[in-house]
Amino acid sequence: MPRVETPAQADLLITDAELVATVDDARREIPGGWVAVTDGTVSALGGPADARPQAVRTIDARGCLVTPGLVNTHHHLYQNLTRAFAPALTGGLFDWLVTLYPLWARLDEEAAHVSAYVGLTELALGGCTTSTDHLYVHPRGAGDLITAEVAAARELGVRFHPTRGSMSLSVKDGGLPPDSVVQDDDEVLADSQRLVELHHDRSPTAMTRIALAPCSPFSVSTSLMTRTAELAERLDVRLHTHLAETQDEDAFCVATFGRRPVDYLADVGWMTDRTWLAHVVWPSAEEVSRLGAARVGAAHCPSSNMILGSGLAPVAELRAAGAPVGLGVDGSASADSASLWLEARTALLQGKLRHGAGAMSARDALEIATRGGAACLGRTGEIGELSVGACGDLVVWPLTGPAFAGALSDPVEAWLRCGPVAARHTVVAGRLVVEDGVPVHTGLDEQLAVHRRVSERMQQKDPVLPTLRTLRAGPGTGP
Repeated sequence: MPRVETPAQADLLITDAELVATVDDARREIPGGWVAVTDGTVSALGGPADARPQAVRTIDARGCLVTPGLVNTHHHLYQNLTRAFAPALTGGLFDWLVTLYPLWARLDEEAAHVSAYVGLTELALGGCTTSTDHLYVHPRGAGDLITAEVAAARELGVRFHPTRGSMSLSVKDGGLPPDSVVQDDDEVLADSQRLVELHHDRSPTAMTRIALAPCSPFSVSTSLMTRTAELAERLDVRLHTHLAETQDEDAFCVATFGRRPVDYLADVGWMTDRTWLAHVVWPSAEEVSRLGAARVGAAHCPSSNMILGSGLAPVAELRAAGAPVGLGVDGSASADSASLWLEARTALLQGKLRHGAGAMSARDALEIATRGGAACLGRTGEIGELSVGACGDLVVWPLTGPAFAGALSDPVEAWLRCGPVAARHTVVAGRLVVEDGVPVHTGLDEQLAVHRRVSERMQQKDPVLPTLRTLRAGPGTGP
């Protein structure tokens, strides 16, 4: 981004950090650094010897690491209404889905709003400043669920990229979901265009952008996958879906289409740099090269992949091939804790486990959690870095107390190797959304009470819950 002169007065000034890790093009790190934000964007940054502006508000970051805000590239916010749902904890993925679909069929605007409010607050406490969401359950008569989510994000002041998800293959078509939560292709496409026209902001400092996201190649028709890619091209928006999550998926694709998942992706017109995929655990080496060459992004969900036993994603290989890789917390039951700090740490540990102790550093994990996520969402240079002109999204992380005693040599490594740590301050567009570890918005207690009521309603026992024995087993996807 272009460098400008230090302003005479900034709106917000973060001063005297132990270290500012900018994650900019040069990966600049500034001991004792400061960051100024004016009119929602970074207006200047420097070190102790650099002249810094006066500011309307100054925050002392002594003893802290300052990073760009973390970017969440895959989530299902509504699923926090059935977090750690006990009847679904003992079976595999298909059992989990079949148990929960009838509960999710009770989703409505109130449920979408309160789950987004609580989920985005939880993410902000873990240093997330931009989150996507994959809402693919749209019960008939439920209302405008995506707009309800957008309203919650705007109340909280967080940057939000909801995706218009969809399913079109129900039980009668050989799929897993009930008829009440699927829609036909024309209905999905019309609502997708409506939401883009209503909410999508193309400006470099946009707070809201929309992407199109059929749940998976196996819960929607091939025609919907193809037509969605064509619509995204026409509207110039991004594409998202689950892909290559399990070995069962590979086997199903070969049996059903005569093609592996990545081949199918190419067949339906998704092999493009406007696409990012959830999980991507099982591509072959040749497929990794193809994804990288096409600049198809990957949302790495390490906790979810472990909880479901899906495997270890080839993160290093994807990055080396040129594929943008970001982090995702995924939805509840597959990953019940929505902390991007935890996902970054787990990505660090998995990288070491897969390729050796020196294969992944805390800086690699930080880059995936910031710049990598920005690239997946098509926002390189706008979010995920601290540079002049970028969005004023940053996190102040405390490196003090017993957990950090003795961690004197490297603040970035200490940030992930020690801890656990939550954000002291989370800043979006120059405004605090978390201050001193507490959400700034005053409505959380009220929303938690609503969440409890809605969650209890959603989890009321059904007189008859379907089981896998009563359904034709389909391929499934990530939750």
